[in-house]
Amino acid sequence: MYRYWTLADKPVPPWPQPDTFEVREAELPKPAQGQALTRTIYVSLDPYQWGYKRRGVDKPGLACHARTVAQVVESRMEGYAPGDFVFNTNGWAEYGLMGEGVPRPGYMVPRKLDPALGRISYAVGVLGMLGLTAYAGMLLMGDPKAGETAVVSAASGGVGQIAGQLAKLRGARAVGIAGREEKVRFVTDELGFDACVSHLDPDLPRALGAACPDGVDVYFENVGGAVFEAVLPLFNPGGRMTICGLIAHYGDAPGRDARGELMARGEPVFRARNVTVRDLFVGDFVAEHQDECLRRMAEWVAAGKVKYLEDIRHGFETVPAAFAEMLSGGNFGKMLVQVGEDPTL
Repeated sequence: MYRYWTLADKPVPPWPQPDTFEVREAELPKPAQGQALTRTIYVSLDPYQWGYKRRGVDKPGLACHARTVAQVVESRMEGYAPGDFVFNTNGWAEYGLMGEGVPRPGYMVPRKLDPALGRISYAVGVLGMLGLTAYAGMLLMGDPKAGETAVVSAASGGVGQIAGQLAKLRGARAVGIAGREEKVRFVTDELGFDACVSHLDPDLPRALGAACPDGVDVYFENVGGAVFEAVLPLFNPGGRMTICGLIAHYGDAPGRDARGELMARGEPVFRARNVTVRDLFVGDFVAEHQDECLRRMAEWVAAGKVKYLEDIRHGFETVPAAFAEMLSGGNFGKMLVQVGEDPTL
């Protein structure tokens, strides 16, 4: 038997509550031809997962979606053997199948992991989709130039911390927006951003303006709301904005178009200053850019040019509480839960 977390069979609230999820048990599945059974080690917790639940992509009775790091237990899948470490999408579950015919929302093609390239947990972070998200959104879409100013909201989070460092590698001035004072200090002292302000500052527009005396050329948007309002008047002509996430709006009523409202609010500035705004969907970049991104990111991490902080919680039972804490900004770094033994440690 194994355990998995699923949505309770009740309306999904604006934000997670203690009774939003329930744990269930099931028999371990047997892999069919072309499949492998894997044991989950790390569950990645990311803001987009709440959208899956609110939009009905996740269903009561099925394991909640999540990207995971796992180890192969039994395999009838070519190229994978027991003991191999993999990136896959077991979700909020202790075990899961991967391979042909696996019916799971958000299922992604598995990828074998080499522990020699870095911690296997990095596969759901800097050496995985989060790294590709930051790479695509900052370098390919934002395209910061030497001497420009790049602002990153949620700068101490899983994607934000990487995006700002990539702007620095291009020679840009990186300015972060974070929360608690310890996060603000981490962004400047450890990650090397040139400045960071707190979105908790009662006069955020003034603080951000002081941190960006030459205006904003690139904005990596993770938050929306009051943070976007503070950035908007600072855009320089020819600025670029990448919309990665709008976490401040994830509790909005279903059907509300937060992006549309944000665009409407910014349209006069965007039009007058020729600001380019693009939505980031990381899946658009997998086929063409994932291999190059992972290779370059592994080199940067190994050389200390990109630093990366994880917030690892422990125990299968902690997954829902850790998820709710992450959505409210309680995490410090990339949030994930270790639910099984990591033999590489």
